[in-house]
Order: sequence, then structure tokens, then C-alpha cells
Amino acid sequence: MNVRYRVELSQSERSELTALLSGGKRSARKLKRAQILLAADAGGSDAEIARSIGVGGSTVYRTKRRFVLGNLEAALSEEPRPGASRKLSGQEEALLVATACSKPPAGRARWTLELLAGQLVRLTEHDGLSRETVRRRLADNDLKPWRKDMWCIPQVDGEYVARMEDVLDLYAEPLDPKRPVVCFDESPVQLIGEVRQPIPAAPGQRERYDYEYRRNGTVNLFVVLDVHRPWRKVKVTERRTAQDYAQCMRELVDVHYPDAECIRVVQDNLSTHSGGALYQAFPPAEARRILRRLEFHYTPKHASWLNMVEIEIGVLRGQCLDRRIDDPEWLRREVAAWERQRNAAGARIKWMFTTDKARAKMGRAYPGSSKES
Repeated sequence: MNVRYRVELSQSERSELTALLSGGKRSARKLKRAQILLAADAGGSDAEIARSIGVGGSTVYRTKRRFVLGNLEAALSEEPRPGASRKLSGQEEALLVATACSKPPAGRARWTLELLAGQLVRLTEHDGLSRETVRRRLADNDLKPWRKDMWCIPQVDGEYVARMEDVLDLYAEPLDPKRPVVCFDESPVQLIGEVRQPIPAAPGQRERYDYEYRRNGTVNLFVVLDVHRPWRKVKVTERRTAQDYAQCMRELVDVHYPDAECIRVVQDNLSTHSGGALYQAFPPAEARRILRRLEFHYTPKHASWLNMVEIEIGVLRGQCLDRRIDDPEWLRREVAAWERQRNAAGARIKWMFTTDKARAKMGRAYPGSSKES
């Protein structure tokens, strides 16, 4: 191939290409074109450039030609590729998007690709549209009308804000051994047994287990997490009644924090999470003794994400419980081993959301914010 195009870069163009190659996420093709231009500017032949960069000679030739006939941006960008024109015009694509965001036809729970294609044929002059055409245009607009997300939408009122900021301020406090802050919650666990013995993993073969399983009931996990220390406690119980909750509170006072003057407990609004549960489980004098050393702080309704222990329960499920365990005693041993290892490793939840950030991000949702001058 004859050399027809000579690349002579200006100093600013060299600097731009050097910066492009020095860092950041770029496509491999763009980086190779930048290397071609710098090598050509240094006087390398097409064959030498192609060999050193690992591209074909035609790639070197086209890149140099686009630089000489155009500019640096043209040389680095993709050439328009031949292909069939889009079947839907811009107006028809907008109509497709609007249809996908509307209610589905009577008798159907959601729009499908076939339904959308048929509807667009009825609304336009197309004789027919393929599922793939509809799918690609929906993908361009990040739409999947056959999927839905369930979301808990809280009402941010004065009570919500007050409880949220109360919890966030507790998290922001420095460590005070006399007034520790702990997060408390419970989580059910299904006991699942094998019907057939799994086949162990071997070189070139994954472990295999049968799709059929046996349900052996459920148990409950009570989880306590210290906000300011790398410590957590997991207790496995058969139920999660008020009496079980009361026992956890007594252990918190007498076993885990015997020297604390006041233990501040962050928890959700479950009906058993109250001082009344202790009076159901213990004599009045004992219930009063325990409650004198407890201070309850409740997360807002529909805001369990504010309870730091929810994150810890997610870690527990991912690291320890993501398998079939069919026996309560086996579960207790595994959970205890996980707890010991995580405490020994000094693992902590790094909480980043503060009251200031809440006001900055949710300020408009705060009650009365529109009245502020």
C-alpha cells in the first residue's frame, strides 16, 4: 500500500493523544487509533505501525486518511457503518415509548413485545413490525414494560423526619461505653433439607444438588449490632414472641452490657418491640429493673434501611445462610462460627448517611420546606 497521507500533529494534538492514553476508560479501538497517529507522527511506516500495535495495515491507512482529510476527532471516532435504516421514525419511536408507558389492553396484565408490535401496526402505516425492532427501540430508551419493581414509598412527615434524625444523630455520636448504641432486629430462616444427597464438586464439574428439597419449618434470628464497636450477637430461637424479645433485652442488660448505665436500642415498629413485652414476660419489679437501663429509639415506618443491623443481616445471609440447612442445632453452630469470625476480624458497618446529608438530599420532602424563606 502506497503512503499517501502524512500525519503531522500539532503540539496540542500530541498532548491530547498522550492524555488519552495515560488513563481513564476508553474503547480499545479509540486507544489504538491514538497510538497509530502518534506512531505515524514519529515517522513510522504503515507496516511497522501495524506490527507494533497489532492491527491490520488497512486500519493504519484509514486512520491516517481520516486525520489528513478531516481532523483529530474524525480520526479517533467510529466511521458510520453501512446497514439498513431504522424502521421506526423518531415520531413513531416516541409513539412506541408512550404506548409502552400506558396501561395495557383490557384483559392483559402488562405490555409484551408482541402486543406493542401489533398496537404500533394499528397506529401507523407499517404492514408489520418484528419483536426485535420493538425490543431494540425499547432498549434504546431503557424501557422494559413487562417488568415492575415493588417499592415502599414512605410518607415523609414530621414524625418520619423526627425519628430519622434521632437515629442518625445517635450514629454520629462518639463511643461512650456507659451509653452504648445498639441496633436490634429479627429475621426468619427456613430450615431446608436435602431429599437426595448432593454430588460433591470435582475438577471440571461444579457441585450438584437436586432441585427437590424438604421443608423442616422455620426458626428466628435475633441480631444485635453495636454501632460504635466491631461486635454483633446472633441468637437463634424457635419463635419471635414478646417473651423471646424480652429475654433478648434482659441478656442485653445483664450479659452483654452489664456495666452500661443506659443502653440505647435502635429498632423498628414491630408490636413486640416495646416495654410492655417485658411486663408480659417478667414480674413487674424485674421488668422495671431492665427498662430503667434501656432507651428505645424507633426508625420511621417504612424506613427499615435506617437500622444498621439490616445491613449486617444481609451479610449474614450472604456469607453463612446461602445454602440448605435443615437442623436448628446445625444452624446454631454455623451462625455462632460466623459470629466469632466476624467479631474477631473487627468487621464494622461504615455508615455514611448523616443528618446533614439527609437535609441536603431530602430537604424538599421535609414538611414545611416550601414555607422557608
